[in-house]
Amino acid sequence: MRSATVTVVGAGAAGLYTALCAARAERAGARVILVSATPLAETSSYWAQGGLAAALAEDDSSERHLQDTIRAGRGAVKESAARILCEEAPRAVEDLMRLGVTFDADRHGRLALGLEGGHSARRIVHAGGAATGRRLIRQLSALVAEHPGIEVLEARRATEILTTSQRAWGIRIDDGTTIASGATVIATGGAAALWSRTTNPPGAVGAGLSLAHHAGAALADLELMQFHPTAVVASDGANGFLVTEAVRGEGARLLDASGNRFVDELAPRDEVARAVQQQMALTGAGSVALDMRDVDPALFPNVVSALRRAGIDPERELVPVAPAAHYMMGGVATDLDGRTTLAGLYAVGECSCTGLHGANRLASNSLTECFVFGARVARAALQEPAPTAEPDRADIDPAPLAPPPPSSRRALWECAGLERDADGLRRLAGDPHVLVRLIASAALARTESRGAHQRRDFPARDPALDGRHVVLGPASEARLERWE
Repeated sequence: MRSATVTVVGAGAAGLYTALCAARAERAGARVILVSATPLAETSSYWAQGGLAAALAEDDSSERHLQDTIRAGRGAVKESAARILCEEAPRAVEDLMRLGVTFDADRHGRLALGLEGGHSARRIVHAGGAATGRRLIRQLSALVAEHPGIEVLEARRATEILTTSQRAWGIRIDDGTTIASGATVIATGGAAALWSRTTNPPGAVGAGLSLAHHAGAALADLELMQFHPTAVVASDGANGFLVTEAVRGEGARLLDASGNRFVDELAPRDEVARAVQQQMALTGAGSVALDMRDVDPALFPNVVSALRRAGIDPERELVPVAPAAHYMMGGVATDLDGRTTLAGLYAVGECSCTGLHGANRLASNSLTECFVFGARVARAALQEPAPTAEPDRADIDPAPLAPPPPSSRRALWECAGLERDADGLRRLAGDPHVLVRLIASAALARTESRGAHQRRDFPARDPALDGRHVVLGPASEARLERWE
């Protein structure tokens, strides 16, 4: 057995920053253990092309950022969570700069601010253009590896959250070691790779959600999967490669089979993704065209390189794109400091659900969330008391963490893709994978169409469900709760 003040599971942007914030806090003897399933700097966040949304321009404000977030979230945003993000985002950017992250600047040395869908002002901060995730993860990983207050356990997976007296006691990892800690923080990322067509790496299958659910913590809003409108359609390894929304902010256009624009490219993602899907349905084509020919390739060197490796020259050719599962707005239900419904257990980043994103995440709010809420989680987690008793779940089977079979992934895409209905969702409710069943339960409970959740059998938005969230308890029962 080992012990820590705070144990963080997951070494993406949220996990790395939470661990650093906890270790940097002025608490005598604080000890942080970071458990990473991969070597540091190889997590999903490494591939993040988007930047951080923060109101930094003179003609922008946190209030304006807040209103954009609420508008994009389609009546389901928890305003207090969104207000925290928008007000604290500039400080998070400043702290990352103090930690050595170099963000892109213009020729005058000012931060270069990008424009993305749903934003009413330029407020996206990038590092290395569309290589923001790579820059962030490399720098934060180096700082974590060097910090004397952080012990990193690489190539280790949490297999169970251990509990005692109705609170989290710590975790068990795959080599049989148990780690006791006052606070356990789940920062394991999202679940978009549960769907067969996805922009995410194969490991993004909601492991943290399964762990938390098995331990008795509530999950929320699992029906709200955001589908990115511009994932590459190709027959080789580039299939599903994400072409960042920032290219549309710099002038890229979406074209139909006749070469005409059919949507405002900078509308919120749910609207653009549905428009793409409708064009494909009208023509029977497997994609629409993204025209990047007027975009400066120097702004997006990694996107251009990836496309060329796939045999597509975006300076001369149109890029075939179609929607793909991209970001889980739901996750482990938490308060504004990351506390879950199980005492001593916290969640942060994409695996968490504060209600911040509502039914449609505003572009680039997700990386900002990792840092704003990572700092808050670290402060709260350090206040938890050390465990005093032995865990009472040691003899219970560990959480079912097997990856979904291909049949489950195909079923999710077919029955809970951009459009779904009760017949298909009931089929999913009998799926062998626990998270697929939970997603189906949540989607059946939301009898309306809102943001990323579009029901063919309930095509209208129900005003009675404004501000309501689908919460799944330990027994997998779904209930609607008003959080605001």
